[in-house]
Amino acid sequence: MGIFDGSEEHPPDKVRRYIITTIVFIALVVGFSWYLLRFHTEVRTAKHFLDTVAAGNLEQGYHLWSPGPSYTYQDFLEDWGPNGYYGPVKSYHIENAEEIKQGPERPSGTVVTVELSPFAPFPSAHDVLKQSKTKEVRLQIEYKDQSLGFAP
Repeated sequence: MGIFDGSEEHPPDKVRRYIITTIVFIALVVGFSWYLLRFHTEVRTAKHFLDTVAAGNLEQGYHLWSPGPSYTYQDFLEDWGPNGYYGPVKSYHIENAEEIKQGPERPSGTVVTVELSPFAPFPSAHDVLKQSKTKEVRLQIEYKDQSLGFAP
C-alpha cells in the first residue's frame, strides 16, 4: 500500500467536516456583517440631520440637534446657517464612525466624522478649488437617545 493509496472516508467523518465548515462560514459571515453595520443607526441619524440642514430646513435641524438650554437657535444658525461657520451646507461626505473612548466604562456614543461642502453635488477629489472649501466636523451621537452634538 502506497502513501496515496488511502481508504475511503467514512460517511460520518464527511458529515462532521461539512457541519464544522458550515458553522465556521456562518460565524464569519455574521461577524463580518456585524462589523460593517455596527454604527448603522448613528450614521443614519447623522445623515438625517445633514439632509435636513442641506435642504435648508434649519428649524427642524435645530430640533434634531437636541440642544441644551444654553445652545439657542441663534447659536445654531451661527454654526449651521447660510452664513455660519459650517454653512452653507449643500452636500456632505461621511468619512468614518468610531466609538467614543471614555475610560473603562461602556462607551456612550459614536463620533461620526463628516466633510461638509457648500457645493452640490459633493466635489470630487480632483476638483481642488471646490475641495478647498470643504470643512470637517465631528458629530457625537449618543446611543441612548440618538441626540446630536459636537464631539469633544
